[in-house]
Amino acid sequence: MNYPDYFKVLGLNTDATIADIKKAYRNKARMFHPDLNHSPEAKDKFILATEAYEFLIANFDRLNNDNAFSVALEEWKRYRQDRSRQRAQAYAQASYMQFRNSRFYKTTRMFDLTRIIFGLSLSVIIIIYTILGFITRVKYPVPEYGNPVIVFIMLLLLGTIFLVISLVYLKVYLETSRKHRKSG
Repeated sequence: MNYPDYFKVLGLNTDATIADIKKAYRNKARMFHPDLNHSPEAKDKFILATEAYEFLIANFDRLNNDNAFSVALEEWKRYRQDRSRQRAQAYAQASYMQFRNSRFYKTTRMFDLTRIIFGLSLSVIIIIYTILGFITRVKYPVPEYGNPVIVFIMLLLLGTIFLVISLVYLKVYLETSRKHRKSG
């Protein structure tokens, strides 16, 4: 199998991004996981989708260089293809909920709770330090630096934007988690 075939397995074009590959894999994994799809070919399609995902993610940076790609493809065929298929068979035998809770599936999630919490914490810290810094500068002015209002507004705006974006990501994360719990 060559890499355009791997893209076809996931239903993608060869110019897909890593995020596209991850999203397509999640969709195919849900569509063909034997726990959810009882058709005879579902297990094989699930295994093939997992193999395609692993290859494309592992070799994404080499896909545009023909020589590096052909070396990667040969390495893949020799060492990883069999291991990938064995892992996919193990995932196919597990329940879909067990598969969703596996470390492998979690690497496909775009919204990671740890990153969201880090973003929320960082935005709150920026806002708090901005307010405390402004209060300190007003209380103990430094004449050669002038009025700190513009810098205060810019930093406060930056912290607020960062906070809003983090809250939007948290909302999307919670909604997708809720949908998966209901459907699983």
